[in-house]
Amino acid sequence: MPTLFRFFATLAILAGLIFAGMFALATFVKPVPREMSVTIPPAKLQPGNR
Repeated sequence: MPTLFRFFATLAILAGLIFAGMFALATFVKPVPREMSVTIPPAKLQPGNR
């Protein structure tokens, strides 16, 4: 059983590191709002042409 316990401990440590990394990214990285423009082809603007 020591091998199984070591395996589960390693998985728990890896999961904790991944969770800590995701938490740090969500907490410390702030998105920068900016304007967005999308070009629409003229064919999409005509009501009779679907």
